[in-house]
Amino acid sequence: MPKRPKQSSDHVHKHNTPTIDNQAISQQLEALLTPAIFAQQSLSERFLVFPNELFERVFKDLLPKLQFNWQQRLRRPLPDSVKFALRNFEQIWIADGSTLEALFRKLKSLEDLKIGHLAGKICTVIDLVTRLPVEVWFHTNPAASDTNFEAALLNLLPPKTLILLDRGFYHFHFLQQIINQEVHFITRLKVKASIKYLKIFSYDHSVKDRLIQLGTVRRGAPVLTLRLIEIKVGKTSYSYVTSVLDPQILPPYVVADLYRRRWRVEEAFYTVKRLLGLSYLWTGSINGVKLQVWATWLFYAVLVDLGDAVADELSLPFDRISLEMIFRGLYHFSVANEKGSADDPIQYFAAKQNQDLGVVKAIRKPVSKLDLSPFPAPS
Repeated sequence: MPKRPKQSSDHVHKHNTPTIDNQAISQQLEALLTPAIFAQQSLSERFLVFPNELFERVFKDLLPKLQFNWQQRLRRPLPDSVKFALRNFEQIWIADGSTLEALFRKLKSLEDLKIGHLAGKICTVIDLVTRLPVEVWFHTNPAASDTNFEAALLNLLPPKTLILLDRGFYHFHFLQQIINQEVHFITRLKVKASIKYLKIFSYDHSVKDRLIQLGTVRRGAPVLTLRLIEIKVGKTSYSYVTSVLDPQILPPYVVADLYRRRWRVEEAFYTVKRLLGLSYLWTGSINGVKLQVWATWLFYAVLVDLGDAVADELSLPFDRISLEMIFRGLYHFSVANEKGSADDPIQYFAAKQNQDLGVVKAIRKPVSKLDLSPFPAPS
């Protein structure tokens, strides 16, 4: 191994790296960190007393304005399944629950809590058409079942609504009450369900659409008359049940595509938790948790409105817009605004020279045309 050539000490620059033991550095760090420590304590104390109802009121007062904004935008196209369903339904909503993460035990007031102490559970209703939140409920018990929100959901649902539900709401009494309110639903079929087949609408290798009776009379549960739609994609079969009994109102492939879009509520939960910080709950008080819940959903609604405005400006579907990159791009917009080169965030994100921000998602694969036939031809 060759030896390194000797260096003349006259040509060597000495590097004096200050450490935390350096008195000047230590004093500077103390001056910087002390306000932050007191700011955290002050924040925790304010969370205990600041009324969360104020944020809730602002959130709910703002939603009608954002819904009005959505109605004024006409250049952004809607998915075919959504347009088809809106012929017979006034709104298409998604309801789902999500457990809040463990409290962030960095504040003194939370040090005595057990590690992994969860903050509660939220149930959210999202409008599939506008992507805006419709309602948010909070439950103090993180292990609460989705059925705890059934009464509130029934009170919220107006007639001529189509609601997309996951299997957490698979409860026959609840589903019958939905039908009684002139509301319709789509959900997934549970394994080992008791089924009686009544009529066949379509039946081939790729799609099966049948009228069924679901359930038994045991324990007083109602027997529901529903449609069972089974779609095979590759080697995987997907089963859906809906209270819409006429395939001409909701064709089988429209049912499947709409339920696939139920995932939008999961994307909303991901955004508010991971991107907007609802995973980091800074106080153990119920009031403080609710403050963060309302404030975060308020910001989410504004972010959705901005994303929809950008989609309309570009005449693109909302699905092509990345809310995450819009959120991260707000920093770049603020810098441009300070320099006087940008004053409208919609125009800024839609500008061709700013597409490197990644606001518009790339198309990964061609989108196939949706079959809107009530009775699809055999494949």
